[in-house]
Amino acid sequence: MDVFLASPRGFCAGVDLAVDIVDLAIQQYGTPVYVKHQIVHNPKVVADVEAKGAITVEHVEEVPEGAVVVFSAHGSPPSDYEKAKQRDLTVLDATCPLVTRVHNEAKKYTREGKKIVLVGHAGHQEVIGTTGQAEMELVDERQDWNLPHWDDETEVAVLTQTTLSVNDTALAVSKIKKSHPNAIVRDDICYATTNRQAAATELADITELVLVIGAQNSSNCNRLKDVAIKKGVPAYLINGPEELDHSWLNGVEKIGITSGASTPEKQVKAVIEAISPANIFRVGPGEESTTFAIPRSLRSMVGDGTRSSSKEELIPDEDN
Repeated sequence: MDVFLASPRGFCAGVDLAVDIVDLAIQQYGTPVYVKHQIVHNPKVVADVEAKGAITVEHVEEVPEGAVVVFSAHGSPPSDYEKAKQRDLTVLDATCPLVTRVHNEAKKYTREGKKIVLVGHAGHQEVIGTTGQAEMELVDERQDWNLPHWDDETEVAVLTQTTLSVNDTALAVSKIKKSHPNAIVRDDICYATTNRQAAATELADITELVLVIGAQNSSNCNRLKDVAIKKGVPAYLINGPEELDHSWLNGVEKIGITSGASTPEKQVKAVIEAISPANIFRVGPGEESTTFAIPRSLRSMVGDGTRSSSKEELIPDEDN
């Protein structure tokens, strides 16, 4: 049995940044440090930061007055910042810069008088943060939807959640363009999502089964599973070897493995060890080198203000 391992996979620069910010906040301010919403959508990462002294809450009102709070990588609506100010909280913003870019686009196009359409999944934390930035119409491509009956002169700008299916989003945008051919369409799906979906597609072309390592509430993990299934290959989303059903592997000689942007590499390694393949082969263009600057309030602790990727490469560099 051989394993074909997607590259890139696992932690993206935004997740690295968010986890680093929690670590640095604990170093600088001591414990506890509060985190509004899961810092990233992975229970093992959440457990790791909580073991260091972080406390995860869902609402700003749960944070004691005067405390330190980190806002999660998914982004938050302006109302949360206002609540934090009223409670005299020290806010460290771990919003992924690529999500912040979408927020800024929403505000820009609103100032220009355009109608905004957001393609995204209702209820997802990123969508909650983005829809709080300005008035907009939400298009959830998983459901039946139609835009309001705007006249032909209406200027429209289309934004997207950063972790969506590339293909499904393209279909939604195509439908929007039919009624508003002059709509401005922003390419907001992030590089990490796009690259991982491309690698997953390549995996599905050459394997008989795809395992996606990550959390059930991770949007980008679910999209990786969808990519494989749409290629006609069985795919399962598991968070570690404890969720692996070995009956899935019966008669399978080629297994593809990838992981979402919030999945630590050690979880991938654990699954591979549970499978114990004869060989491991790399698939895809390789890992990314993107890094993001940390907030000014913590920058003095890391010298030049950037953090290199914290992904620990636990799989041998050479094919076995």
